[in-house]
Amino acid sequence: MKSLVPFLFLLCSYLSISQPNTEVFLFDLNTQSEEFELSNFQNISNNEGYDNQPSFMNNKTILYAGTRNGQTDIVMYDVTLGTKTWLTDTEGSEYSPLKIPNQNAISAIRLDLDGKQLLYKYDLKSKKNTAIIDSLVVGYHHWFNPNIVFTSVLEDNSLSLYMSDVIKRRHLKLQQHIGRALHNIPNSNLISYVSKENDTLWNIKSMDPISEDSKTIIQTFPNTEDLCWTPKGSILMANNGILYQFNPKRDKNWTKVASLLDFGITNITRLAISPNGTKLAVVGELTNQKLEPKLENIKWIAGNWKGEAFGGLTEENWSEPSGGSMMATFKLIDKGQVVFYEIEIIREIENSLVLQLKHFDNDLKGWETKDETVDFPLKEITPNKVIFEGMTFEKISDNEMNVYVDIHQDNGEIETVTFNYKK
Repeated sequence: MKSLVPFLFLLCSYLSISQPNTEVFLFDLNTQSEEFELSNFQNISNNEGYDNQPSFMNNKTILYAGTRNGQTDIVMYDVTLGTKTWLTDTEGSEYSPLKIPNQNAISAIRLDLDGKQLLYKYDLKSKKNTAIIDSLVVGYHHWFNPNIVFTSVLEDNSLSLYMSDVIKRRHLKLQQHIGRALHNIPNSNLISYVSKENDTLWNIKSMDPISEDSKTIIQTFPNTEDLCWTPKGSILMANNGILYQFNPKRDKNWTKVASLLDFGITNITRLAISPNGTKLAVVGELTNQKLEPKLENIKWIAGNWKGEAFGGLTEENWSEPSGGSMMATFKLIDKGQVVFYEIEIIREIENSLVLQLKHFDNDLKGWETKDETVDFPLKEITPNKVIFEGMTFEKISDNEMNVYVDIHQDNGEIETVTFNYKK
């Protein structure tokens, strides 16, 4: 046991220090058609430090490990309300929270100040916490059913796969040299895990808990072990900012389904999907990458966009870049009548971009004088935002964007109005 303590501290130090700005991101996921569509991108942790290891309690509630006051505690996020509740406040730190089946309780790995690391139960009503497994140093876990939990156990400076009956207090070692990702395989009585028996070639494997038979499903991406299963039986895995999918029943290899780089997310690790398959949680780092002030880098704005604002319907049509500019028309309709129009352009000028517009009444009488325009100089471009002074375009997905406009009030205050658009 003493030989493990330095390894445990090293592991948890790696979790909290090597990823100082990991965040938990949430997407709406649509797989009803043949397309794989991500939308409604949100940073739900939005917190300095280590935020990681999300899991869904149900379709509307997410658990994750978050940093506060120099330690890691368990957070419960309400998807509908957008609110966070801290569930633990022990002297130690908690990691990898999961809902315990058929109980009003969660389980998590606790690392105490003295280096002891055990799997704990946290009762959500009584607030009491008790050790579930006190004879194994559990690193990661997954509930197969209310009584059986599969664990990645720290031993000999690596992880081993165990199956534990928490009622009978029996523990069975199944395999050495595995990864941290443990899952039930949908529509089956099997589990999946990542085998690292080969140091350079890792494999996702299935196992029958009764017969202990194991079969290889597919090879992982190099040095990548985090994954999740969709309710329909496909595996999702990220590599170099790209999200891939593999269905063992129909696919021969991984297929690219989305680029998370388009949302500014890099260094992707954990993935979790809601029970109904409509929400996807992703852990990564938000890049501050700035792009060159070129129209080519903002061409995703092009298209016919429709939304609602000011109590009416809005429509905005942006052209593709050509001749050093992009052009748009805008109109607001309220109670069946046009309230006003706009003509907008974004053009390249002096190694930068500028957005310029003019307003018109519904009879095309101009608001500005003949040579006057309302100008918005460019501040910066990131993979999913174009930020002008007073107006920001934010890419939510290929078919959705938000436009934030600063409107100056008569009392000197500035109100930011959000236009949500869909193609």
